[in-house]
Amino acid sequence: MFPFASPLPTPSDIFLFALVLCRIGGLFAAMPLIGGRRVPTRIKVAVVFGITIVCMPILRLTPPAVPADVFTMGLLVLQEVLIGLTLGFITQIIFGAVEFCGQIVGMQMGFSIAQVIDPAQGAQTQIMSVMQLLLASLLFLSLNIHHLFIGAIVDSFRVIPLGGWQMSEALIRFLVKASSELLMLGIRLAAPVMVTLLLTSVVLGVMARSFPQMNVFMVSFPLNIGLGFMVLGATLLLFFHVLEVSFGQLKEQIDTVFRLMAKGG
Repeated sequence: MFPFASPLPTPSDIFLFALVLCRIGGLFAAMPLIGGRRVPTRIKVAVVFGITIVCMPILRLTPPAVPADVFTMGLLVLQEVLIGLTLGFITQIIFGAVEFCGQIVGMQMGFSIAQVIDPAQGAQTQIMSVMQLLLASLLFLSLNIHHLFIGAIVDSFRVIPLGGWQMSEALIRFLVKASSELLMLGIRLAAPVMVTLLLTSVVLGVMARSFPQMNVFMVSFPLNIGLGFMVLGATLLLFFHVLEVSFGQLKEQIDTVFRLMAKGG
């Protein structure tokens, strides 16, 4: 009756759009810089919705059959969200290591009592953690790692079909192993300041025994802060190099996660 009118979307088309939206939304919910509270929710919803609209013609996915019950539909939606969350979780490990490094450095320098509100988490955190997270965020953007994740979420539809997510022992083992590297990476980032201030504490201890009249406690505060900032400035390139190596391994980790989720190990 209306041959030139565009057909209305079918329930299968709407369900397909919802699944793609959930997978992309799960990634943006866990991705650093965007997934925290720093970006308003309305902006994140608009970005996810816009990227989904742009990606739909490129993906050329076959609309799946709409499940007959709500439980199956909710399970499919949950699977798509978990795919995006898993991709974002890999990068959050690196940023967690940077925050852990900042806490160690701040405690060694005597900034344990100086805390500020982190807008990304909505809680108090070490001032050195905030500073180093800002440096890591600038490196993250300068290396275009956010482009890597947008491309990865598009490639995921070719590797992992809709509803094809599988949890396996190998996937859990890989995520646990990746999480365990948080401590090692954080210590590598904080090692120069840790070693320097440890040697400083040893020297001050020897001086306290040699010169009991000297107030070592008052001397240590400005000395630790001054040496800490000097070492941080001198080893800033090393800090960026370690992070660049970690960011460079994300592509391989993403491919491994895709393989484990698609084949179930």
